[in-house]
Amino acid sequence: MAEEIKLMKGNEAIAHAAIRYGVDGYFGYPITPQSEILETLMAEMPWETTGMIVLQAESEVAAINMVYGGAGTGKRVMTSSSSPGVSLKQEGISYLAGAELPCLIVNVMRGGPGLGTIQPSQADYFQTVKGGGHGDYRLITLAPSSVQEMADFVGLGFELAFKYNNPAIILADGIIGQMMEKVVLPPFHTRRTEEKIIAECPWATQGKTAGRKPNIITSLELDPAKMEENNIRFQAKYRKIEENEIRYEEFQCEDAEYLLIAFGSSARICQKVVEIARMEGIKLGLLRPVTLWPFPKKVIAYYADKVKGMLSVELNAGQMVEDVRLAVNGKVKVEHFGRLGGIVFTPDEVLNALKELIIED
Repeated sequence: MAEEIKLMKGNEAIAHAAIRYGVDGYFGYPITPQSEILETLMAEMPWETTGMIVLQAESEVAAINMVYGGAGTGKRVMTSSSSPGVSLKQEGISYLAGAELPCLIVNVMRGGPGLGTIQPSQADYFQTVKGGGHGDYRLITLAPSSVQEMADFVGLGFELAFKYNNPAIILADGIIGQMMEKVVLPPFHTRRTEEKIIAECPWATQGKTAGRKPNIITSLELDPAKMEENNIRFQAKYRKIEENEIRYEEFQCEDAEYLLIAFGSSARICQKVVEIARMEGIKLGLLRPVTLWPFPKKVIAYYADKVKGMLSVELNAGQMVEDVRLAVNGKVKVEHFGRLGGIVFTPDEVLNALKELIIED
């Protein structure tokens, strides 16, 4: 079958991919700059073709709790929002992690804090990678840098979520959500039957289907000893994810004397920075974390023994840079460069920040 190539926004790509990957339900609420996800799903009316449920909830809190209910039955369910909307979902996200339920969350980041701006940002790194809600939990975090990855990461997000019984999140920024590119859409996948869900998800609540005793899905445990057992099990699972699911991309790192670390739209800009720098005789490379959690700390530590300095480039005041510094463990100097409030930096601004780092060395 010939590839189906479309020109569309990143947000639209997520919606089309959700339909094609056989998602059972989407529960969301509109907020800029991700509203096209819900709008596209409504326009496509997948309930008439694949049977997918699409519902605009009365609030972000309602949407994430609908995800909780759907995930508890073993269904492929998802939600999407933008920064302040995700803040409202944090309690439900923590519940999902505590109940070990697979689901997909999408955050197309805007500037903050507070209501902030509708312009793009990457300032939700702490909120997502460090947990956001209460308790010791982790979200499998995928950071797309293209419209194609917005589509691809829907399938990957669900694959990882069900592999580890853990929520996964696509952490995009407003640029990736709003920009238009060619995208190869995935083929249509058939939604799973109830029998297959029961076979694949024995933990799921299925009522009294086939004479089964209903399972109770909860994150509540009043016995502190059992709660500690749960948390120890969670931490063991997180270590397994860190061992097996780290993803990253290298760009001209082989002979690099300096290294840029960037994700999402910042990584796209930094590719141009590398090209300009090399034309000026500066041996510069780029490492792009694809998974923000698990974070590629080992590969960053590897380059700490090979380069003279690193620059963490982010659309925020300096969040990922903390993890970069932890990874290098003082072996090499790490600086941060970013713009705030929705202002997107230029390649020249990043290059000038790099040159300051070189001069200091």
